[in-house]
Amino acid sequence: MGIDEFGGGQGPQPDVLVVTTNDVPGYRVREVLGEVFGLTVRSRHVGSQIGAGLKSMVGGELRGLTKTLVQTRNQAMERLVEQARARGANGVLAFRFDVTAAADVGTEVCAYGTAVVIEPEDAG
Repeated sequence: MGIDEFGGGQGPQPDVLVVTTNDVPGYRVREVLGEVFGLTVRSRHVGSQIGAGLKSMVGGELRGLTKTLVQTRNQAMERLVEQARARGANGVLAFRFDVTAAADVGTEVCAYGTAVVIEPEDAG
C-alpha cells in the first residue's frame, strides 16, 4: 500500500479551510456559524478481524484496519466540510476527531469543529 492510502486531509486551496487551531494567521473571523460535525459508523469485516487476531499474535501493523480507519476518518471529514459549506462557512476552526467503539459492532468516527466565515485581515 502506498502513502496515499494512509493519508487524509485537504488538498491545496480548499473552498472550506479546515484547521486544528483557533485562528488562521493573516485572517480574521467575520462570523461564527456554530458547531459542525461529520459522523460515520463502520462495521468490521469478519475476515479482517480474523486476520487482525492472527497478526496480533506475531506483532506488526494491522494494515487492513489502518486503511479502513483512514477511509472512515476521511469520510467523516468530508461530511463535516459539506455541512460547513451548506451553512455558508469558508472555514472550520478547532477541528478534531473523536473515535469510539459503537456497540461492539464497529467504530464511530466524528469529525467536529466550529464553522466560521473568515476574511483576509487587509480586507475592508
